[in-house]
Amino acid sequence: MRATYLFTSESVSEGHPDKVCDRISDAVVDAFLAAMPEARVACETLATTNRVIIAGEVRGPESVIDSVEGLARAAIKDIGYEQDGFHWKNAQVDVLLHPQSVDIAQGVDSSGNKDEGAGDQGIMFGYACRETPELMPAPIFYAHRILKMMAEARKSGATPELGPDAKSQVTVRYHYGKPVGVASIVVSTQHAEARDGKPLTSDDVKEIVAPIVHAALPEEWIDADTVWHVNPTGKFVIGGPDGDAGLTGRKIIVDTYGGAAPHGGGAFSGKDPTKVDRSAAYAARYLAKNVVAADLADRCTIQLSYAIGVSQPLSIYVDLHGTGKVEESRLEETLKNAMDLSPRGIRQHLGLNKPIYARTAAYGHFGRPAEADGGFSWEKTDLADALRDALR
Repeated sequence: MRATYLFTSESVSEGHPDKVCDRISDAVVDAFLAAMPEARVACETLATTNRVIIAGEVRGPESVIDSVEGLARAAIKDIGYEQDGFHWKNAQVDVLLHPQSVDIAQGVDSSGNKDEGAGDQGIMFGYACRETPELMPAPIFYAHRILKMMAEARKSGATPELGPDAKSQVTVRYHYGKPVGVASIVVSTQHAEARDGKPLTSDDVKEIVAPIVHAALPEEWIDADTVWHVNPTGKFVIGGPDGDAGLTGRKIIVDTYGGAAPHGGGAFSGKDPTKVDRSAAYAARYLAKNVVAADLADRCTIQLSYAIGVSQPLSIYVDLHGTGKVEESRLEETLKNAMDLSPRGIRQHLGLNKPIYARTAAYGHFGRPAEADGGFSWEKTDLADALRDALR
């Protein structure tokens, strides 16, 4: 292991154009699952200047489609867009959802002696490490935290100068694999044109966001050597989909581990849990987190692979990065027995057929507390004891 090195991850706020689209797509997923837990949804959203287009394939009550325009407007309003170029009330919303392909459906549906198959082929990764109490890589965890706290301050009225669109980037300094400080911080945030009749400058914005950044990060990590870049291009008044078009699924590294671990390539948002791009990535995180929580390793990467229409994963791969206390091949066999990794088994074990997805659309799908209604169930560590006992 290298003695010292730097690693950087970025996050984007709920008002980033791509995240606006993720939020709308996941609101559609939630609406269908609330109406019919076995609904099928593959929903894509495009947003640009005062225009939202929602397209994709669904299987569920047709009445839900009639509510989609209202769902989109409610999501945009909650995020905070009431601007001339993008307004929850005035934007044109086109809904182009249609029934799921029967060819896809026949591969996924169970019939006779055939169990439900995966909704597509692909590879999915899960990761966990000891860098934070949430067992997440520190750079992405704190990049998310900065923006989440900025959004909370904005919505509370504490920082009325800030707009919904923002990005953060945190470069963490490591010493023998342990995060020990922050080398640089980047925050770019949409803001009002002026305050008290005077144009807002980058220095003014830094004055507003710096206390939030300090509160979000371990205080001892920021020192005189930490480099700050706040709105480094200067003015950032035009933001959101009015400034840059957004699409569902364009922030997959932000959604996962900030580049600290592999990503299989499939996006999460807009997909119901029969799609293994989403559900198997959640299962892989769940297993990796439980491996680390069981003190079987300090770092764990798990890969799962699937074929469309096939129930069980084609492969399970474990990498403990030289930190393991058990053999990886033995752990792979144990994981096969610890959880049914078929699409149906994952959904049942983690309780995924619920309207719990809109909340995942910003600030990461991982490293969040498990919630009483089943949200973020893949963050539980309730399998740790069983794994530890099985490997004694």
